[in-house]
Amino acid sequence: MKGMAFRDRRDAGKQLAAALESYRDRNPLILGLPRGGVVVAAEVAAALEADLDILVVRKLGAPDQPELGLGAIAEGGVLLLNEPLMRQVRVSKEQLQATIDAENEELKRRLDSYRGDRKPIDVTDRLVIVVDDGLATGGTVRAAAGALQHLGAGSLVLGVPVGSPRTVEELQPLFDDIVCLETPVTFWAIGQFYADFNQTTDEEVVRLLA
Repeated sequence: MKGMAFRDRRDAGKQLAAALESYRDRNPLILGLPRGGVVVAAEVAAALEADLDILVVRKLGAPDQPELGLGAIAEGGVLLLNEPLMRQVRVSKEQLQATIDAENEELKRRLDSYRGDRKPIDVTDRLVIVVDDGLATGGTVRAAAGALQHLGAGSLVLGVPVGSPRTVEELQPLFDDIVCLETPVTFWAIGQFYADFNQTTDEEVVRLLA
């Protein structure tokens, strides 16, 4: 891959929408993962004339290793714990409770900010296309897949502009299909494949969902 793959998240969304065109007639629900994934998802939803919503998930990091995901929470009261890994690193649910409480507060703040009083779109038995702006370790996407299975989604598709080849391969069992436009062998960070990868604001997420 020579040069930048995408001008910005909107350009990435337009390119991703073209690759997801075959799902247009299946009444898909496009779920963007805040924040950056919502910009990409909005372009996909507009192109496919599909419903757009968000799914707020928060990773639960180990007390002494915040980057080590021991589980996740998601809206709708979903709590997912990786109990084998918790046993391996000798962390109990009680020891993780402070993290769970803190992440629940942040999840509530984001839901209040992004959605307000609006109800989430029901995912039951629907084809759901989860969209993010890229895949590095895939922790958030794993949490999203687990939450959507718990909430009764029909079929799960993952759509991302760019991803680590290893992560894409690891996520295959969790989705019925994965559409990833670029899987470069040399992958350091998602931002390296965007000319403009400025942080998406809460205000932009709210505007896109309005």
